[in-house]
Amino acid sequence: MSIDTYDMEVVHRGLRRESWLLIELVAAVPPGNTARAAIVADHFRLYRLGLQNHHEGEDELLWPPLLARVDLGTEIVLRMEAQHERVASTLTRLDADVPDWEANAGAAERDALVASLIDHRAVLTEHLDDEEATLLPLAADHLSEAEWASQGEHLVAHTPKLTLLTLFGVVLEDANPSERARLLSGLPAPVRGIWHIFGRPRYARYIRRVRAA
Repeated sequence: MSIDTYDMEVVHRGLRRESWLLIELVAAVPPGNTARAAIVADHFRLYRLGLQNHHEGEDELLWPPLLARVDLGTEIVLRMEAQHERVASTLTRLDADVPDWEANAGAAERDALVASLIDHRAVLTEHLDDEEATLLPLAADHLSEAEWASQGEHLVAHTPKLTLLTLFGVVLEDANPSERARLLSGLPAPVRGIWHIFGRPRYARYIRRVRAA
């Protein structure tokens, strides 16, 4: 019996959106506006942490069991690993470009960062598209529910609690009502309560500040 991997596509939707908006947000910062640059740089670091933990969960928890079970799908899994390395390489470049720009919000540094973000998004979206088309069907047929759920457990274990609430907001932002209800139903009741009372309004304030321009 196949497992349901659709939630991954909802997560990917948030990553696609934020990787595009980061380009626009950086490009819109006037030269010398270090206060605004700091806000956008902090948002990049949030995005980066979420993406890194997402990919590390796949590297550690999905690829090994799949490689052990899918002789005909080995090429797909190895391609996913190679794509992760390419995404990581773009993040390493961004790790240098973001603080260079944040320090003085210079126009040259801004333009270099925008170019790096464009390259990052191209590599990331190629990977996400390929993963959804080829890897998720493979995972649905060859992983158990517990193995699939271990990714979420990995993210929770490696992310500060307040950051988790913000990342959850990133994922839910473009979810339709059915997707939102489904994602929320997977949370323990006390956590759902925390999200509704504290997390949702906190995310709304956070994202208004990030997208103020």
